[in-house]
Amino acid sequence: MATAISANKAELLAIADAVAREKLIDKTIVIEAMEDAIQRAARARYGAENDIRAKLDPNSGDLRLWRVVEVVEQVDDYFKQVDLKGAQKLKKDAAIGDYIVDPLPPIEFGRIAAQAAKQVIFQKVRDAERERQYEEFKDRAGEIITGVVKRVEFGHVVVDLGRAEGVIRRDQQIPRELVRVGDRIRSLILSVRRENRGPQIFLSRAHPDFMRKLFAQEVPEIYDGIIEIKAAARDPGSRAKIGVISHDGSIDPVGACVGMKGSRVQAVVQEMQGEKIDIIPWSEDTATFVVNALQPASVARVVLDEEEDRIEVVVPDDQLSLAIGRRGQNVRLASQLTGKGIDILTEADASEKRQKEFVERSSMFEKELDVDETLAQLLVAEGFGALEEVAYVDMDELAAIEGFDEELAQELQSRATEALERREEANREERRALGVEDDLATMPYLNEAMLVTLGKAGIKTLDDLADLATDELVAKKRSEPRRRGGDAGKQRSEDKGGVLSEYGLSEEQGNEIIMAARAHWFEDEDQAEETPAPAVEDAVADSDQ
Repeated sequence: MATAISANKAELLAIADAVAREKLIDKTIVIEAMEDAIQRAARARYGAENDIRAKLDPNSGDLRLWRVVEVVEQVDDYFKQVDLKGAQKLKKDAAIGDYIVDPLPPIEFGRIAAQAAKQVIFQKVRDAERERQYEEFKDRAGEIITGVVKRVEFGHVVVDLGRAEGVIRRDQQIPRELVRVGDRIRSLILSVRRENRGPQIFLSRAHPDFMRKLFAQEVPEIYDGIIEIKAAARDPGSRAKIGVISHDGSIDPVGACVGMKGSRVQAVVQEMQGEKIDIIPWSEDTATFVVNALQPASVARVVLDEEEDRIEVVVPDDQLSLAIGRRGQNVRLASQLTGKGIDILTEADASEKRQKEFVERSSMFEKELDVDETLAQLLVAEGFGALEEVAYVDMDELAAIEGFDEELAQELQSRATEALERREEANREERRALGVEDDLATMPYLNEAMLVTLGKAGIKTLDDLADLATDELVAKKRSEPRRRGGDAGKQRSEDKGGVLSEYGLSEEQGNEIIMAARAHWFEDEDQAEETPAPAVEDAVADSDQ
């Protein structure tokens, strides 16, 4: 026979207090877990069909146990219902619809019942502890926290944060950093997720925000908001760049971040395992900021390409390798810092490129406008690079070119318009040869050249276009920084981008195109709803035939 296991009132409350303190959860949660365990044990003793309740007084430790039954006219469930006559034996003024409390004697916990109760309490307390951990850390993403390395599993570092555990995944660690069990380590709380096995706290030492927060701890002016880190980029374990600006004209942002004899920046460098940090003055002018970001290389000039969202940087020949950096590191970090694609060219490269563009544009004007070489070159020299610019520019601007008059300007615009019409017609014929339906030509913002591009990508019907996401249609190509000209150090890695990425359509325009392509779907649904369903009698008659 199993030995009865019991605890007096004081012991129950002492156990609840101890568990609540150890797990850092509310005592009432432990009390509720105990009540749930007692209810389950009582149902096992009296029958699981009964509606049995338990109540443990958190102050006195008194335990009450009772069964709840409903008063009904006709009993269907003898475990949870009682007729009026039986109810009045328990409570004289009982009426139909009342719920009667039937007190039960305390139960003795056998070995199996005690073990089951223990498991119930453990599970409830574990769930409460996980919820407490999630609530404590869910709003702390972006903070720096200090913990102790608990173990290293498959390259991932598990950190004891005191009241919870966090993990630094392999890709969020500083390369070649040696971490041992028991080491104290600082890291950034990257994200906190609620999962079935408990909250998962992901930490990072490689994220740029980790460097931002370290500077905020070392530089009081950043913490106070006088100096702001506007941009940051890192090649973890090797090199980093930050762009800083001061909101107080009397404080030098770069000097404040460096500190006396470099004390402030060195404290951050040591925490980041010797990672070299370039501190750069931030500027609203993109060109100026790019020049600063490419330090220590000197820049001859900068050309912005707003349509492609890229920047062309021309450097002296002897500064090329310095601007690119080892394995392209300097220009890559500068690109991340500014958020722009950067092309590095030498003076010779830039001159060759300009000459090539000049010849190509001159030849195009000479052919399309049927003019002589001198006139074509004059248009290019005045900044005209496309037929559209000639066709749609203000007449006075074209006539103001030296050697031009209003009659010549009018003739050039007329020829440019005709050339564009010929180009559009050629594209229309190619589009139809590709099998692109005419319905696509009615979509907003799409011209024949775009339709040819769609056709070459296999998008030939409204349904094909409607199935696309906005990014798949108009997302711009993103590319790594690269240098043009020569073979040494040349690199290029482009993401594919949207089908029409080369045409400079905005995301809003892409949305409008796709929604217009999907319009016929909703029209078809409306027509289907308006079509009456065949009568049941007709269906039966058809089946009989």
